[in-house]
Amino acid sequence: MKLIKNKKMVFASFFYLTLLMLALPNTALAMHIMEGFLPPAWCGLWWLLTIPFIAAGLMAMKKKVADNPKMLMLLAFAGAFVFALSALKIPSVTGSCSHPTGVGLGAILFGPVVMSVLGSIVLVFQALLLAHGGITTMGANAFSMAVIGPFAAYGMYILIRKTGLPLWFAVFMGAAIGDLSTYLTTSLQLALAFPDTTGGIMMSLGKFSGIFAVTQIPLAITEGLLTVLVFNMIYKYSQDELTELSVLQEVQR
Repeated sequence: MKLIKNKKMVFASFFYLTLLMLALPNTALAMHIMEGFLPPAWCGLWWLLTIPFIAAGLMAMKKKVADNPKMLMLLAFAGAFVFALSALKIPSVTGSCSHPTGVGLGAILFGPVVMSVLGSIVLVFQALLLAHGGITTMGANAFSMAVIGPFAAYGMYILIRKTGLPLWFAVFMGAAIGDLSTYLTTSLQLALAFPDTTGGIMMSLGKFSGIFAVTQIPLAITEGLLTVLVFNMIYKYSQDELTELSVLQEVQR
């Protein structure tokens, strides 16, 4: 009974944190590419690249829930974690605005394609309720945060686990790299759409990535540490679910 009570407290905490994020006043200074900023051709291209990952994620999510309905609660938790972290917009001295992404946790737990769905759902709510991103640019924002970010996070996590390094370090690096890769991808998207008049795409990429790097590198480190703390909490109270997800294979405490 104590275990069940603690689980409910954990999920309730993130539920109320999500409500708090909705209640706070927000301005459209977020890092996600805003509505109408990208040319229509680029909007369409990023949508086309993102849709197959969302379709694959829906099938993977359906299978996981069908195999074990209890996973639905953990999926909701991973989604709330993404929403809460990515809604925290932090002003930058460079004039931009940065935020954590939160996609690393879900990618490690469920695999990257599932996070393509959860991340896209979060982006829809943020665009409609927080003026954070946009509908026409949803494909571009989803590709960077819900596709590239989770795949980079999962790949880094698996790579480090295979080296035999500690689980906490693999989780930390996965979350941090997932965060940084999202912003590098967004920088590339902006550079492709708006190449520098003299130096071309590479010059533009350097400018965009340089702006975001000032605040995003320390944010990525912070997100990695926070993800380790949350993962340890899940590890403590939901070991059965983690075992079924194969996250705890060959893990030594």
